[in-house]
Amino acid sequence: MKQFIDEFDMILSWPKKPVDKKKIISWLSEKFEYDRYYSEIEINQIIERHHSFNDVPLLRRELVSNKLLSRKDDGSIYWKNIS
Repeated sequence: MKQFIDEFDMILSWPKKPVDKKKIISWLSEKFEYDRYYSEIEINQIIERHHSFNDVPLLRRELVSNKLLSRKDDGSIYWKNIS
């Protein structure tokens, strides 16, 4: 995983292998708290702090599609799922 995350806690690139993608998105999900609601803007800000390849929507979608975060249908509120 070190090839994808640097010493500054930044994702450097999006992996090609599904197993690596799972590891990275799971790592990113740890940056969110349980028992807290987030706006999309807050989600984007947290993601922006932890990646350097400029694709916030990709990472946000991956968090939701991997069921690590949930959201209201209109995207107004997000929350971390209990694993």
